[in-house]
Amino acid sequence: MRIRPTPPVADLALPWDAPVDDAVAAVAAARAEHGDTFAAVSGGDTYLFCFSPTGVDSFYALPEDVANKGVADYLMLRRKLPDEVFDGRRTLPGDLFRKDDVATYLAALDLALDAEVAALGEAGSVDLFALTRRLGHRMGLASWGGPGSAVGPTFDALGADLELLDGAASFVHPDTMRAVAESGYAEERAALERVLDRLGPAVDAAAADPGAHGLLGRIATAWADEPPGAARRGAALDVVLVHVASMSNLNAALGWVLVDVLAHPEALDRVRSAEEGYAARCALESTRLAQRSIMSRHVLQPLTLDTGAASYEVGRGVTIATLLPLTNLDPALGHDTWDPDRWDRHRFTDTAGLGSPRLVTAFGHGRHTCPAQPFSLATMSAAATRLLTSYDVEPGWSARPRPVPAQIGGVARADGPCEVRYRARPSSAATSRAGAVSR
Repeated sequence: MRIRPTPPVADLALPWDAPVDDAVAAVAAARAEHGDTFAAVSGGDTYLFCFSPTGVDSFYALPEDVANKGVADYLMLRRKLPDEVFDGRRTLPGDLFRKDDVATYLAALDLALDAEVAALGEAGSVDLFALTRRLGHRMGLASWGGPGSAVGPTFDALGADLELLDGAASFVHPDTMRAVAESGYAEERAALERVLDRLGPAVDAAAADPGAHGLLGRIATAWADEPPGAARRGAALDVVLVHVASMSNLNAALGWVLVDVLAHPEALDRVRSAEEGYAARCALESTRLAQRSIMSRHVLQPLTLDTGAASYEVGRGVTIATLLPLTNLDPALGHDTWDPDRWDRHRFTDTAGLGSPRLVTAFGHGRHTCPAQPFSLATMSAAATRLLTSYDVEPGWSARPRPVPAQIGGVARADGPCEVRYRARPSSAATSRAGAVSR
C-alpha cells in the first residue's frame, strides 16, 4: 500500500476490472462501512477515496503537476480508445474553448439546430437521448470538422463512426472494456481510419487557407511544419480527440435538461419565455443531478492529503478520487430534487448544512473547473430553448429515466429508450429561433 498511514481498505472492485451491478451503490456501501476516507485495490491499481469536507477541499486544491486530472482521464479513456488517438496531439480540447470562441460555437449550434429541426419535421417520435447525441455530433463537426461535415451523407457516416469512438464507453459501459482490449481495438481502429479519410479533404483546405476555416484552421496551423501527409493525419486526429472528449457528456447533459424541464410545467414556461439566465440555471441543476463522475487525480509526485481526521502520505501511481453522486445528492439537505433557482449564475447557493461548498458541483471547482463550462452552458441553454419553443413534447415515460447502473464517470446515460412524441407549436411552425440566453 503506497498510502501511510494505511487507511481502511474496502473490498471494492471497480466495474472495468470485475462485474459490478451498480458502481455508485458499491462505492456508497464501502463508504458506509469504512467512513469518509478509504482505499481500494482494483485490477492492481490503488485508489484513495475521500468524501469528508476537508478531504474534498484538499482534493480540489491538489496542483496538477503533483496529482494530474489529464493522466487520470487518459488512463480511463484508453480502455476504449487506441493510443494513436492520444499520442502526439498538438490541439487539446481546452485549446478551443476560450471565452471568445463561444460565439463561434453558437453559430455552429444554430446551423446544427436548423438541420435537426428540418430532419424532425412537423411531428413524430424520437428517442430523446439519440436526438441530443445527433445534435451534439452535428454541432461539433460544424465547429471543427470543416464545410459539409455536419450535413448529408458525410455527416451520417462520420456520426456513426464517432459513435463507435465514444470514449465515454470506458465509464458508461465499463463491463465491455475487456472485449475491446481482447480485440486489439479492432472496431475502434477501423472506425478511426474511416473518420480520418473523410476529414482529410477538409483538413487540406484548412491548411491551405487557415483564416477561412475557423477552428479547423487553428488545428491545421499547429501541424504546418510537417509534410502534407503527416500534417493531414495529425490534424484529423486532433479533431477526433477534441470531438470525443468534448461532446459526449454535453449530449447527455442536454438530454437531462429536457427531461427535467418537461417534468416541470412552470420551468417549461420560463424557458420558452427566454427569461434571462434561466435556461442556464436549468442546465446547471440537471447536470448536477445527472453526475456520475468519479473525479480523479493520478499522483505523479508524493504528496500529503489532509482529510480532517488524518493526513495521508500518498505515493506515486495512486489515484485519489471522490464520487459526485455521493456528495451532490444528499437527501437530508433536499439536494436530490431539481430546483434551478438554487443557482446564482455559476454558483450553487443552497449550501446550508454543507461542510464545504465544494461538496456539490456540476462542472468542478477552482482550477479544476471544466474549461468548456461557458461553452456547455451556452449550448445547452440555446438548444433547449430552441427545441422547446419549436415543439410541444410529450414524454413517453412516467418516472424520471434511470442511469445505466454500471456507469461510474461522466454525466449519466439513460438505462433504456426514452421516447418522446413531438408536434410543431402553432406559433413556431418549427422555425423559431432561441431568444436571449445566458452567455
